[in-house]
Amino acid sequence: MKKVKAALVLILIFIIIYFLQINIFTWFNISGIMPNLFIVFALFMGLFLGKKLGVVLSMIMGIILDILVGKTIGISGIILAIVSLMGEYFDKNFSKNNRIMIILMTIGSTIFYELVMYMINMAVFQIEADIPNTLLILGIETIYNIFLVIIFYPIIEKVGYYLEDIFKGRKYLTGYF
Repeated sequence: MKKVKAALVLILIFIIIYFLQINIFTWFNISGIMPNLFIVFALFMGLFLGKKLGVVLSMIMGIILDILVGKTIGISGIILAIVSLMGEYFDKNFSKNNRIMIILMTIGSTIFYELVMYMINMAVFQIEADIPNTLLILGIETIYNIFLVIIFYPIIEKVGYYLEDIFKGRKYLTGYF
C-alpha cells in the first residue's frame, strides 16, 4: 500500500511540474527562457529512488514529455534517464543533505541536459551553432533552476526521504555503526 501511495505522489509531482512548466512559467520567463523542472525532478528521482526505478521513471517521464511537447520522441527520455543515473552517482559519492551540493548537482545536470539536447538538435535538424545565444540560454535556465531548487529544497528533501524509505528501504542507524 505504501508503494502505491508513493507512486501516486510521484504522478502528482509530475502533474504539478507539468502544470507549472506549461502554464505558470510561460508568464514568468526571462527573455523567453523558462526553467526546466523536469531536469530537477529526474535528478531528484536518481538521488532518492535509486538507479533502477529512477532511470525507468525518468525515461517514461521524458517519453511523455516528448509526446506532449517534443519534436522527436525518445531523446528527452534518454537524456533524463542519464540525469537520473547522475543523481544515483551523486547519491553514492556526495551528501544530499547539503544545500550547496544539491545546487552543484542541479548546475551539473542542467548544463549536461541542455548541452546534449543542443548537440542532438544540431545533428538531427542541421541547425547552425549559435554559441553566444546558447550560453545565454544555458546560463539563465541554470540560474532559474538553482533559484527554484533553493525555494523548494525543504519540500524536495522531505518528500525525497519519504520516498527513499519506501523504495530503497534504508534504515539509518546512529553514527556508531
